[in-house]
Amino acid sequence: MFVRTAVELSAKMGVVAALYYAQLLPAWTAVLWLPWMMVRYQGRYTLMLHATSHRPLFTREHPWLEAWIPWVMGPFFGHTPGSFYVHHIGMHHPENNLDADLSSTLGYQRDRFSHFLHYWARFLFPGTLHLLRYLRDRGRSKLLRRFVRSELAWLALVVVALAVDPVAGAIVFVGPFLLIRFFMMTGNWSQHAFVDVDDPGNAYRNSTCLINARYNHLCYNDGYHIVHHLKPSLHYTEMARWFYDHVEDFGREDAVVFDGLGNNQTVWWCLMTQDWDKLASHMVDLPGAPVRTHAEKVAMLQDRVRRTGAARRGLLERPPPPERALAAK
Repeated sequence: MFVRTAVELSAKMGVVAALYYAQLLPAWTAVLWLPWMMVRYQGRYTLMLHATSHRPLFTREHPWLEAWIPWVMGPFFGHTPGSFYVHHIGMHHPENNLDADLSSTLGYQRDRFSHFLHYWARFLFPGTLHLLRYLRDRGRSKLLRRFVRSELAWLALVVVALAVDPVAGAIVFVGPFLLIRFFMMTGNWSQHAFVDVDDPGNAYRNSTCLINARYNHLCYNDGYHIVHHLKPSLHYTEMARWFYDHVEDFGREDAVVFDGLGNNQTVWWCLMTQDWDKLASHMVDLPGAPVRTHAEKVAMLQDRVRRTGAARRGLLERPPPPERALAAK
């Protein structure tokens, strides 16, 4: 599946890039191409990158094949080659959306657009520096070197691409970079919007699942985000079965599961517009969970989006790494 997807998307993106650099496609077509690319191809690529970051596609005997998806394809989809792996595998999963997670949602009121804008801007502008500091403070030198190499390689590529043709370089590389940084943040925001402030480290209560959504068929069951945090290495084809085999645990833990809601951006839009009725109407009554009326579901969802954690120290402050905290004592 991933090999076929990689070949297909590589060919399509390569052709489009060549057409722009050959000036066979006028610049104005970018207003059509970039939205089409984001809707039609970006999700498939990013979730393929996600899946292959957790479970390598090729053996160590073929490192150049393993590098194809992040290093060759990545820049065409707005990803710097090593940032996704380092951020997601090296930081997000170990920190689990708690205060030390650089993409934590805890310090934000998650139904406020102004809070989301701060969250997005913080990731887009100083986010690279924050990740460098995090890796340095945690002593993760191998990931730090990997991240620095990939960022410098991407920067060099963009400089050369813009020097060859500023318009084509902006469309092929810069535009996707800006767009994916926005949509990745809407995705993480919605996946970790509904958090039980009394148990924020509980994966059942700090994430969501989207079931019976076409999005899961297109994007490798990415909607099963609670399952993913509980079983990060589980193959995407096994996620739905694992959810249904353990649905009583989801009910007992009072997890938030939405049925037929579309995708993460749908959840994000409902939060930004405070469409609580839509969210509550798609919320699944899990076996063993408290029985709630529609109004009680709305109240529960509203309670789970309130800010906590990092908000008590200020949005830009991060806790010291464990070794420094111990030293301070």
